[in-house]
Amino acid sequence: PRAARLLARPPRASNPNNDNDNSGAVEAPDRLVAAVAYLYPFLDGVHHGRFLLAQFPLFSTLLSPLAPAARLFRSSPLTPFLLFLTLYFAVVRNQQAFSRFVRFNAMQAVALDVLLIFPDLLVQSFAPSTGGGIGFELFQSMESTVFLFLLVCLVYGGGACLLGKTPRLPIVADAAERQVM
Repeated sequence: PRAARLLARPPRASNPNNDNDNSGAVEAPDRLVAAVAYLYPFLDGVHHGRFLLAQFPLFSTLLSPLAPAARLFRSSPLTPFLLFLTLYFAVVRNQQAFSRFVRFNAMQAVALDVLLIFPDLLVQSFAPSTGGGIGFELFQSMESTVFLFLLVCLVYGGGACLLGKTPRLPIVADAAERQVM
């Protein structure tokens, strides 16, 4: 009996504020659902990468496994909106069905997607009509920056979730924290 107690793992200290060290506490299905949530803002904003993908074909090759998901995402104009509603109401607000880990990461993905409104508005309002000049170069840089930010969020957020860690994305983490109770 004494030897069994010596070999047993010490109990984990429960610290609700330290969501970053929960790799043993998050089950595999929760990890997968949380990671997949980050596909939503990426697929909604992948069009911002058109200049970067044309200039660097390696990115297109690396992202080609996501092409079927992107086609499905764009199959109807309602799909992004329905996915938004599903993520927010069926996942983020559903405390009984999903863990806080899943709900927090889904909320970060939703908040990130809401932020895409701003670059989309800028593109619609100020996109240069000609393909040259400083205005067009600034436009390309802005589009590529948005795309790279979404790609980093997908890789970091999804990767951390798969490892059972809670990623805290810049700009959206605090807003997600306030929404998830």
